[in-house]
Amino acid sequence: MVSGTVLLTGSAGRIGTYLRHGLPGLGWKLRGYDIATAPDDPDQVVADIRDPDRLAPVMDGVGAVVHLAGIPTEDRFDRIMSANIDGTYQVFEAARRAGVRRVVYASSNHAVGFLPRQPLAPVDGPPRPDTYYGLSKVFGEALARLYVDRHGMSVACLRIGSCFDEPSSVRQLSTWLSPGDAVRLVHACLTAPDLDYAVVYGTSANTRGWWDLDPGRRLGFEPVDNAEQYAAQVLAAVGELDPNDPDHAYLGGRFTRADPPVI
Repeated sequence: MVSGTVLLTGSAGRIGTYLRHGLPGLGWKLRGYDIATAPDDPDQVVADIRDPDRLAPVMDGVGAVVHLAGIPTEDRFDRIMSANIDGTYQVFEAARRAGVRRVVYASSNHAVGFLPRQPLAPVDGPPRPDTYYGLSKVFGEALARLYVDRHGMSVACLRIGSCFDEPSSVRQLSTWLSPGDAVRLVHACLTAPDLDYAVVYGTSANTRGWWDLDPGRRLGFEPVDNAEQYAAQVLAAVGELDPNDPDHAYLGGRFTRADPPVI
């Protein structure tokens, strides 16, 4: 069981904001950390995760780290390397040095983006990144595995789908993770008593979902929201997807194209 403050990197971002608003209601005390300022978090530490001298002191009194910080979409490799690869290493290493044993790492479905659509996409297959961004998440999952095996840490890697207020595309009817379920997922990972190393998909209980959610359920995550309540309005706006459309055919959707989007 985790005790003490939870350090939340990337706390000013969209998912970080969902967690800042939701986790305290479940009893968690958070310490926000982000290079950008969150106006509604006066106690936030404004600093870069790539700076070990800034990371070290904020680990004091921390019982767990929820690591969201980094570039959240495709970008140039040098930028991905700096923010997502070196930055993630710096967070894990600072946690290790401080004796923080539990980390919840925000991975992504783009770590296996070239996985073809199937009824229940597994978490235990080989990595199939669709972008440099997805590649950085493969690195993060492998780094987590190393820190579990070598240093005895406990890490949950969350292959997050599409975490927004509500789904806005046909693909998101399958991949949506509601803000409430995002909070429930992280809470489950912080409280799971027997966590060693786990990779779990982060989506809600979507009728059209095609990812295996059992690994998350084994940690105590039970999603309650369903994107299907938005299906009529989404389909009225854009219609059904062609089966050959990457958004239908692959886990990573349009990120598998030769010219992946930069959002």
